[in-house]
Amino acid sequence: MKNPYQNLVIYYFEGTVRLETDITADPRFLGLWQEEDTSFVFFSRPVPELTHRIKTGNPGVRFTDVYEMTWEQWHGDAVHPYDVADFCIFPPWEIPEHIHGKRPVMMDPGVVFGTGLHPTTHDCLDLICRVCASEPIHTVLDIGTGTGLLALGAAAMGCSRVLACDFNHLAVKTTRKNIALNGWDDRVLAFQAKGETVLDLPCDLLVANIHYDIMRQLIDSPEFVKKPRVLLSGLLRSEARNVATDLKRKQIDILDHRCPDGIWHTFLARPRADRPEHNPVRCPPSTPGPLKE
Repeated sequence: MKNPYQNLVIYYFEGTVRLETDITADPRFLGLWQEEDTSFVFFSRPVPELTHRIKTGNPGVRFTDVYEMTWEQWHGDAVHPYDVADFCIFPPWEIPEHIHGKRPVMMDPGVVFGTGLHPTTHDCLDLICRVCASEPIHTVLDIGTGTGLLALGAAAMGCSRVLACDFNHLAVKTTRKNIALNGWDDRVLAFQAKGETVLDLPCDLLVANIHYDIMRQLIDSPEFVKKPRVLLSGLLRSEARNVATDLKRKQIDILDHRCPDGIWHTFLARPRADRPEHNPVRCPPSTPGPLKE
């Protein structure tokens, strides 16, 4: 199998695009990414006839530009099999012959950001592995799942109920495809929702590798302090300092703090041990990254 996304032609529209079924069924169509009042339609080659139909079929939408690039340029790097923590992660077009005792996770990122190569993803996967190995973790809630990689990692560690949510519809579609590729439909559910609306769902571990503004909303929710364990990532230095202050104010202890590159911060935390309803996760501490300017 070859990488089906070798070349990308991206049509940029201002406004919310609605696509007819035969366009989305076209073999050249790769995906529709929508965020606020912008739409990016991905094809594997130029499609001027379909672009004209999209324009005429969406009279309130303005065509702005078209971009052509390789898949590697879009993602920032090529995706090949790689190991992180106890996992071997690989795309369906490059299945490794040997995984050397690792837990296999197949991931097709499509045109959604989140190939797993970012430092925050590595830190999250390693901490998911360590937490799940330290004691039984049955239910995980992954907010802002993207390609679903962190949810897949939790499933690979044996978690029996993993909820993966994202407000972006294309991200949810991509995650569902990856769930099916790994045969984990019985343990992972992907759905579209805003993170702040799902915090009332019970879980043993809350995972959020997301934008800082949304994370602040999560932390401010009264449901946040009820989570036995939280894994927060995607934070720059000043953001991490603010989050650490918020966690302390809410009597949530930081068990592990990662910042291996000196830029991106990740926290594993739990409510203070004097709350009897929560049990500590015994993870050996790692060297924290700098928080002070």
